[in-house]
Amino acid sequence: MSKPTRLFDFIKNDIDTAGRNLKLAKRVNGGWKMYDKTEILDIIDNLSKGLILKGVKKGDKIALMSGNRPEWNFIDFACNQLGVALIPLYPTLSAQDLSYIVKDAEAKLLFVSNQDLITKVEKAVSDNNLDIDIYTLDEVPNHKQYIQLINEGKEQNIDLKVYNDAVDPNDLLTLIYTSGTTGKPKGVYLTHKNLISNVSACSPLLTDDINKALSFLPLCHIFERMVVYMYISKGVHVYYAENLDNIVADINEVKPEVFTTVPRVLEKVYDKIIEKGKALTGIKKSLFFWAVALGHQFQEPKQNGVWYNIKLGIARKLIFSKWQQALGGNIKFIISGGAALQQRLARIFWAADIKILEGYGLTETSPVIAVNSWDENDVKFGSVGRVLKNLDVKIAEDGEILVKGPSITAGYYKNDEATKETIDENGYLHTGDIGELTSDGFLKITDRKKEIFKTAGGKYIAPQVMENKLMESVLIGQVMIIGENKKFPAALIVPAYEELEKYCKIKGINFDSRDSILNNPQVLEKYQQEIDKANENFGHWEMVKKFVLLPKEWTIDNGELTPKLSLKRKIILQKNEEEINKIYAE
Repeated sequence: MSKPTRLFDFIKNDIDTAGRNLKLAKRVNGGWKMYDKTEILDIIDNLSKGLILKGVKKGDKIALMSGNRPEWNFIDFACNQLGVALIPLYPTLSAQDLSYIVKDAEAKLLFVSNQDLITKVEKAVSDNNLDIDIYTLDEVPNHKQYIQLINEGKEQNIDLKVYNDAVDPNDLLTLIYTSGTTGKPKGVYLTHKNLISNVSACSPLLTDDINKALSFLPLCHIFERMVVYMYISKGVHVYYAENLDNIVADINEVKPEVFTTVPRVLEKVYDKIIEKGKALTGIKKSLFFWAVALGHQFQEPKQNGVWYNIKLGIARKLIFSKWQQALGGNIKFIISGGAALQQRLARIFWAADIKILEGYGLTETSPVIAVNSWDENDVKFGSVGRVLKNLDVKIAEDGEILVKGPSITAGYYKNDEATKETIDENGYLHTGDIGELTSDGFLKITDRKKEIFKTAGGKYIAPQVMENKLMESVLIGQVMIIGENKKFPAALIVPAYEELEKYCKIKGINFDSRDSILNNPQVLEKYQQEIDKANENFGHWEMVKKFVLLPKEWTIDNGELTPKLSLKRKIILQKNEEEINKIYAE
C-alpha cells in the first residue's frame, strides 16, 4: 500500500478505505445517478486522453465554472494526473473578474456547466476578446460538450502512466483566486503536496462508520474541495446536492453521516426549529423550550454534571431525537467553517447529540489550520479546535496568528509583492486574523486584523465579535458594525424579514412594505431592545449607540458578500453612505 504524494494517487493507488467502495452521485430526474469507482476511473482516464489530443500538456491551466456535481471531480482528476492545474471559477463571478482570472491564469480551455452560465461566460469572452476553447458539461445547442473529449479519448491507446510519473508533489495543482473584500483577485498557488498534507492531517476525523456524505458548499472553495478529497481518499460515498433550496429534502433522502456547512446555514436550521417549537401548544411547547434552555447550558461533555446528564437524556429522548431525524437520523458530525460559529449554536447542537466541529483556515493554508474533534475530550466551545499536528502556529506581538507548515502556499501567482506582504522571511504566513492559544492548546479567533478599527476617541473596536453577538437575535438577518474614526460605534442591520413579519402580525402592525415598516416606531423600539440586550456584553466604548434598518439583503450577486459569505465592508459602506452620514450628522 503506497503513500499518496500526488492528488490522483488518492483514487488510483491502493489505499485503506475500511472496506468502502467509492461512489459519486448526482440528481437526475428526481433520483440519484451513481458512479462507482470503475466508472469514475474510466471517465477520468478517457477525459485525460481527450485533453492530450487537444494539445493540453503539463504546466497548462484549465478553468472550470460549475456547481457541485461528479463531473467537477472528473475534470479535476483528469487535469491533475497530467500535471495540468485547475482554475475554479465561482458561478457568481462578475464578467470583469471572470475575464481577469482567465487572462491572468492563461487558461487554455474552459469547462462550463449549463445553459445559464454559458450565456454569462460568452458575454465575458466576447467583451474582453478572450481566446479560449469552451466545453459544456450539459448538452447546450451549438456548443461543444465535454463528453466529446471523453469519447475521443476512448479511441486512443495512450499510456497515462508516463504522464502520471512526470507529475511531482511540488507541481501546481490549482490556482484559486480569492475574491477578497477589495482589489483585484489574487491567485493562490497550491501544490499537490499542499493539499495532500492537509487531507492527511484532517483524515482522522473520518472514522470507519462514515459511509455517506452530502456536499453542497461550493467545490470552487478550497474548504469543500479539500473535504471531498478526504471523502474520496477514504472511499466515502459523496452525494452532490442540486442546490440549497432542496437541501432539507436531500439530507432526509441521503441520510448522510457527515456534511460541511457554514454558520449561516446552521443559524437558519436552528431558527426554523425554534419557529416550529413556537407553534406547539400546552405541555409539548413547555417541554420543547425546557429542552432548548437545557441545551444552551451544555458545557464541554466531560464538564456536565450527573444531574444535568439525567435531564439531558430525557430531553434527547423526547425532543432532540426529532432534531436528529430532521437531519436524516444518521449524522455523526457536521463540520462548520468559513466564519465564526455562535457558541450558543455549538452548545445546543451538541446537546442534541448533533456534533458541530468548528474549524478554521484560509485558502492560503489548503485550508484547515485547526479544527475541533468529535472526541468528547477534544472539543472546546468558542475555539476553532487544536492546531493540526503538522503545522506550527504562533501568535505575533500584535495578536496576529502566524502559521507555517507543508500545507502553506508558496505565494500568489505572478504577484511577488503580495507574497512578500503575506509570508515573512522565516516562512510564516500572516493570516490577518487576531487570536490566542489557550493553555490547553486550543486556538481562538477574536477578529480580523484588517477589520479592527479605532473610534475618534482612540478606542479599538473588534466588529466581528460584536456582530456575532447581535446575530443571536432572530430578528437580525445581517449586521455590520461601523464607526471608524467616528465618535461611537453604530450598526447597519438587515432585518430577518420573515421573523419581522411574524412579529408585526402578533403586534398588529400593518406590514405594507419593507420601506414603510422600517420606520415604524414599534419596530424601531423592538430593534433598540435587541441592541440593548447585546450591549450588555460589550465595554462602554463598544456599545452600539445608533442603528439603521436596511430594506435589501446583502448578496454575492450584488457585490456585498464574498463567495464564502463574508461582508465586503468597503462596498457596503459605499452603498450606504447616505444612511451612515445621517447616523453621524447629529
